[in-house]
Amino acid sequence: MLKLYFHPRSSYSRRVRIALIEKNIPHEEVILDMAKNGHKAPDYLALNPYGRVPTITEDGLVLYESTAILNYLEATRPAPPLVPADVKQRALVDMHMKLCDIQLGRYTGVIVFPRRFLAKEKWDIPAMDAATVEIKKHLVLLEAQLTGKQYLVAEQFTLADLCYMTLLHFLPVMEITPPPTVAAWVERLLARPSAAATQPDA
Repeated sequence: MLKLYFHPRSSYSRRVRIALIEKNIPHEEVILDMAKNGHKAPDYLALNPYGRVPTITEDGLVLYESTAILNYLEATRPAPPLVPADVKQRALVDMHMKLCDIQLGRYTGVIVFPRRFLAKEKWDIPAMDAATVEIKKHLVLLEAQLTGKQYLVAEQFTLADLCYMTLLHFLPVMEITPPPTVAAWVERLLARPSAAATQPDA
C-alpha cells in the first residue's frame, strides 16, 4: 500500500493529501513530529535525505517533492482525472504547477513561516515586504488568466488548481487581498471537501 509521510501543517504535504482524497486512493499515513525533529531521524533521512515532507513510498519506490508525487499519482491512478485528456492542455497544467512554485511558493514561505512560527522581533521585514510585492504581481497575472473562467485549465479542477489552493489558503495570514476573480477562484477551491478535510490547525 502507498505510504505517505507528512506533517499536517505543511502546505506541500497538504497538496498530496488533497490529491489522495480527490482520487480516492487508499493509503497509510505517517505523521512526522517535526517539532521533535522527526524529519531528521535517521530512518526518515534514509528515505528522504533532504529531511523535508512529503515523501511517499510504494512497491520499493521512494518519491519526494510534491509535484513529482502528484504526477505519479495521476499516472498510476488516472481516474478520476486531475489533468485534461488533451496533451496541450496537460502541458498548460504542468506550466502552471511550475509557475505556482516559482512565482508563489517561494515568496509565500518568506512571509508565512515567520508569521506562523517566529516571534515578531525575529521577522525579516524587508524580505517579507519584497515577497509581498512579488506575490501581488503574480496575483495580477492570475487575475488576467482566470477572467471568464472557473479554473486555470480546460474549465476543470486540475493539478494546477490543486497546487495553488494550499498556498492561497494563507492569503489572510499574509494580509494580502487578492483581485476579485482570484478571490472567487480561491473561495471555490477552499470550499472543496478535500480542502476541508486537510485544513491545517493554524
